Amino acid sequence: MKIVLLESLGVSREVMEKHERKLAEMGHRFVKYDKNVDPEVQVERCKDADAIILANMPLAREAVSGAQNLKFIDVAFTGVDHVPMDEARGKGIAVSNASGYATEAVAELCISFMIQLLRNTAKVEERCREGGTKDGLVGNLLAGKTVGIVGAGLIGKRVAALAKAFGCRTIAYNRSKVESEVIDSQVSLEELLKESDIVSLHCPLTGETKGLIGKEQLALMKKSAILLNTARGGVLDSQALADALTKGEIAGAAIDVFENEPPLDTAHPLLNCPNTIVTPHIGFASAESLEQRADIVFENLYSWLDGKQINVVK
Repeated sequence: MKIVLLESLGVSREVMEKHERKLAEMGHRFVKYDKNVDPEVQVERCKDADAIILANMPLAREAVSGAQNLKFIDVAFTGVDHVPMDEARGKGIAVSNASGYATEAVAELCISFMIQLLRNTAKVEERCREGGTKDGLVGNLLAGKTVGIVGAGLIGKRVAALAKAFGCRTIAYNRSKVESEVIDSQVSLEELLKESDIVSLHCPLTGETKGLIGKEQLALMKKSAILLNTARGGVLDSQALADALTKGEIAGAAIDVFENEPPLDTAHPLLNCPNTIVTPHIGFASAESLEQRADIVFENLYSWLDGKQINVVK
């Protein structure tokens, strides 16, 4: 079979060569490309592929519809909203993801964001570099805060576990019942937004969650509260959040995901807000996580080639 890698997995040459050798020994052809979001290029690269591998690059619908031999899409990512799933389902193409690879990386980043915002790290660092002091910028502890988890899946629960280790109370909003010792109570979204000192978003982007947090929801939050988004950009109304931050209606935010993958237009509203940490989608990007992701992705592939699909996305 022909297996096409549409973008780098961010791991060492040695790791990739190991899998290339194994696939060659199994009698398969492996072709790898640099990332290219041009639909015409993707159509050409996928046209005779039996299986394709990609990470979070948007996959053009035309690339899937035009790939007559395509039987398997191996997604090196947790979310699949960048893949035309309806087209894949319609053609009977199997899809697997790499759920779980970034759990620790994203959770650690969230705790970092919480502490940086609560302790005014960016402002006091600027002061220090200018020869100033901390006067007027003494922050707050994470201990004792209520952390609201929106989407209590693997990552949400891990964030809750780390938050509890710091002495936080944890509450969660989730579409299904949550049974976990790291969640103190499951509440409605309205209750969570009203009660939380820190709101951390971890839900997938679906038709139901698109724009989940907008002007009305932000208005429910405490003026002293902070919001974190390491989920998907589309679950949050960026302009509404920018307005709330600019008006001082909430205290701060940390945003790692946007409507589009970085690089962003420098006029993006969230790049020009007070008390806001912005990062170019680094949540998943640790060396350890990327190696684990590659392991999961190729295990998905080997299992599918053996007729036993794992990590199935329906």
